[in-house]
Formats: sequence, structure tokens, C-alpha cells
Amino acid sequence: MLLGTIGIVGVSALSSSGHPVSAVVGAAAAVAVYWAVMRHVARRSTPEIAPKSAVPYAAVGIVLGVVLIAASMLMVMTEFSFAPAPGDVTAIVGSMVVIQLWAAVTEELIFRGLLLQALERLCGSGPALAITAALFGLLHLLNPGATLWSSFAIAVEAGVLLGAAFLWRRNLWLVIGLHFAWNTSVSLLGIPVSGHEAAGVLITQPTGPDLLTGGAFGIEASIVPIVVSLVLATPMLIAARRRGNLVPWRRR
Repeated sequence: MLLGTIGIVGVSALSSSGHPVSAVVGAAAAVAVYWAVMRHVARRSTPEIAPKSAVPYAAVGIVLGVVLIAASMLMVMTEFSFAPAPGDVTAIVGSMVVIQLWAAVTEELIFRGLLLQALERLCGSGPALAITAALFGLLHLLNPGATLWSSFAIAVEAGVLLGAAFLWRRNLWLVIGLHFAWNTSVSLLGIPVSGHEAAGVLITQPTGPDLLTGGAFGIEASIVPIVVSLVLATPMLIAARRRGNLVPWRRR
């Protein structure tokens, strides 16, 4: 866990310039670091990143991510104003897709790939899910405009949902696809992603209460996606238990 996290954070830092080519290389390097650490340090195979499962599982994850954001936005659409953004739409979309792919790959390899699985071996799936979700939320306190509420929201929406998705199928491409589609959809709408301003294809401004719109932090601080994410995560955890994918709680 420690070696993998240091390695992935390292290649992530080296590829954080924002240039599309650097982002693609950085994402590929992060996957390579994860594989090398699991293969040569943990000494186990890595079915969770098997190349043959990448496209089908990532596609499922992308659908789930789009459903999450679409359902959330449809419920609060009247609480926003929308206007077309200037600029080349193709360039905006292409750049956004590459950058968000880099972010999704690196974050999921660390949190659901390394941390969640390592903590499972120590204390079981339930505590591991809770700890990684809380940590994911706390780290987002460093983001612009973050509050305790926004960090709680991130812990539930991202920490619980993405953790549940991984436990459901034991596949990192699934959670990478979900994370990628989530961030990309929000960015293209011109809504801040976890407090970070996004230059999307629309200029979107909240006009309703922060509890519904998320305010300056973005839709992720809205109560609506919290509810939607729990609706998605609950059947995933039930299915994970039925499939025998959960590690029992271990008392130490």
C-alpha cells in the first residue's frame, strides 16, 4: 500500500502539467506502477486491472456515472441558469476528457486499488469502506470552497459509491469509468468539480439554495447526489455480499 501510493503519487506529480499528452502518459504510468507493486511486492496477480475487462467494465462505469449526474441535475435543473460557453467545443471536450481520465485513474488506483484492498486484509470490507470513504472526504477539505458539509457529501457520494462499485465486481476499470464519467459530465456542464472551476461547453450558475445546488463547491455538495449515490450503492453492496466478495470484519 505504501510503496504503491508513493509510486502513483510520484508519477501523478510528474504528469500534472495539464497537457493532454502528459496526462495520458501519467495515467498509463500509474497503472504500470500499480501492476509492478502488486506483482513484485504483494506477489499476487491483478485481475482487477485485466486488459480484457477494461472496455466492458469501463463502459458500465461510464453509464453509471452519467446516470448519477443526469439524475441529480434533472432534479435541480430549475435551480441553475445555463448559457453557451465561448470557444471550440471539440477542443474543450477533448482536453477535459483526457485530464479527467488521468485524475480518475490515479485516484482510483490509490483509494480503491491500494488503500481499500490493504485495509480489507487488516479489518474486513466494512471498516475498509468506511475508512477510505472518510479519508477521501477529508482530503477534499483542501479543495477551494470546501466545508465540512462538502467533505461529508464527497465521502458518501464518492467514497461509499465508488467503494461499493469496486466491492460489487472487484474491478478497477468499473470504478475508473464511473469516476471519469462523473467528473467529466460535471465539468462539461460548466459546474465546479469539487470546488475547482471548470471551463465546459456551458456557463452554469446556481440560482437556488446551496443545499440543492452545492453553491460554489459544485453539485457534489448538493443533498441530491448524496441520495442518488446511496440509491446506487445499496444494491451494489447487497450484490457484493451475495457474490461472496466481502471480507468479514476482523477483530484485532
